[in-house]
Amino acid sequence: MSSISLKKVAKSYGRLEVVHGIDLDIAHNEFVVLVGPSGCGKSTTLRMIAGLEEITEGEIHIGDRLVNDLPPRKRNISMVFQNYALYPHMNVRDNLGFGLKIAGQPQEVVDERVREAAAILGISELMDRIPAELSGGQRQRVAMGRAIIRDPEAFLFDEPLSNLDAKLRVQMRTEIKKLHHKVKTTVVYVTHDQVEAMTLADRIVIMKDGHIEQVGTPMEVFNHPVNTFVASFIGSPPMNLVPATVAGGQIVLSDETRMPVPRRLASYTHDGMAVIVGIRPDDMTPVGHGIHDSGETANLSLTVELAELLGTETLIYTRLAGQEVQGKMFDPRDVHEGERLPFRVALDKLHLFDAASGRSVRAT
Repeated sequence: MSSISLKKVAKSYGRLEVVHGIDLDIAHNEFVVLVGPSGCGKSTTLRMIAGLEEITEGEIHIGDRLVNDLPPRKRNISMVFQNYALYPHMNVRDNLGFGLKIAGQPQEVVDERVREAAAILGISELMDRIPAELSGGQRQRVAMGRAIIRDPEAFLFDEPLSNLDAKLRVQMRTEIKKLHHKVKTTVVYVTHDQVEAMTLADRIVIMKDGHIEQVGTPMEVFNHPVNTFVASFIGSPPMNLVPATVAGGQIVLSDETRMPVPRRLASYTHDGMAVIVGIRPDDMTPVGHGIHDSGETANLSLTVELAELLGTETLIYTRLAGQEVQGKMFDPRDVHEGERLPFRVALDKLHLFDAASGRSVRAT
């Protein structure tokens, strides 16, 4: 079994603690993505799993082994780095097989495993090229091939797509997902890109300042963020967050804009409660141009400040209670600056957070 378990794992550099006693259990064959802004501790956590960083406190188990004191080569993991880490003087064939040769595997075993890895990744025709003769996507495939050839208990990916252009990142996301389906192995993947996290992960681990904020499936963290940080980090464009107060069963914004407290959240609120209202742009749409024109809704009249046509939809920038918010128009038409539009807010999709703690009112 290639499960991975972190128990109260912490990392300090002198007096500076960068990972604060985190707990995380990753199941056999699960694809888990660690995501968060720069400096949140995600790469440090990955490097501690790999053995490239010593842990300060806690325990790391890979399978049934405590690996705290094991060097990387004895942990039976493979790591794919951001910069590919290929040997520039070796061709693809030798780059793929180098690890097995160093481990003393017979040449016929090395050759067979190299052929298998190359076939899986579609790079069989590149075997005689050196890294300088490869594109960024081809280099990344070779780096992944070198990882899978060892048949590790787990793959560790450290922001492997950050050096690629936008189109190639989308393509390589698909390749990595296909690879996981073909090679059933536990994957821990680090990125700062929440789109990568949403599209790749079985579960997402959202980190901030060395703490785990939330763990869940992509839809769980998208639909049920536990706090304003997760709400604003997961989703593109990010969730609109507007301060308000609850009074008489209504949400009252600073400009006296009012909307009903959603029925499903009424029992979690009380009069005088200071809240942050969370509305995703997809759930604030011009009347007649949205996908939430039925169900529990509230109507607003807002002025367009900027419109970005994105083909099948238009992103509209406007102001609510004095702060910039974004809505979406599906079935778009030309929209002009200064135009007044009636918007419909889907209350069944609205979120409320406690203003003091930032926690979802359902989680406080």
